[in-house]
Amino acid sequence: MNTIIVLLIVIGLIYFWLDSVKSKENAMAYATKACRDIEVQLLDQTVSLTTLKLVRNKQGRLAFQRIYRFDFSIHGNERREGRVMLKGQHIEQIQLDYEEGTVIENQVKTKGDEDVD
Repeated sequence: MNTIIVLLIVIGLIYFWLDSVKSKENAMAYATKACRDIEVQLLDQTVSLTTLKLVRNKQGRLAFQRIYRFDFSIHGNERREGRVMLKGQHIEQIQLDYEEGTVIENQVKTKGDEDVD
């Protein structure tokens, strides 16, 4: 019985790890596309996880909501912050900080983006 419990825990951890890797790859793709669309430079070519919590998706099922942070530059000599918010593997919004305030793009879709919550 203990072996089954340990095996289920290990399988759950592996699933969570694989889901996290896929989410980070998606967040990086969304951040790259957003920066390319507004013609700014994505700095460091990476995103970092800042928030992870359980929420309900559109179908009412539990899903992980992840917020990834990234840096971008408009003119090449300053750093600005951006955020990609995912629910499951589906993008909810991208936020880009400017001097004038934060620009929010809701439910951005990219080619091949699927609703796979």
